[in-house]
Amino acid sequence: MKRLNGILAKILEIREDEINDDTSPDNVSTWDSYNALLMVSEIEDYFKVKFTIDEVMKVTCVRDIKKVLKKYRIELYE
Repeated sequence: MKRLNGILAKILEIREDEINDDTSPDNVSTWDSYNALLMVSEIEDYFKVKFTIDEVMKVTCVRDIKKVLKKYRIELYE
């Protein structure tokens, strides 16, 4: 999970310890549509997965990102 938080922190320009399952555009001003696409791209590259358009559209918080990664059998607790 540390790597996921690192990716999110870098793109959203926040500290890793500020990230939790409820982190979303509602509580992080830098989580806009552009950064959302950057996050998906970085996550896909790092974890070697490809989100479907439907999955990209449904990602509205960190919890959603984890659900998609779990679907692809990505272990987040490294």
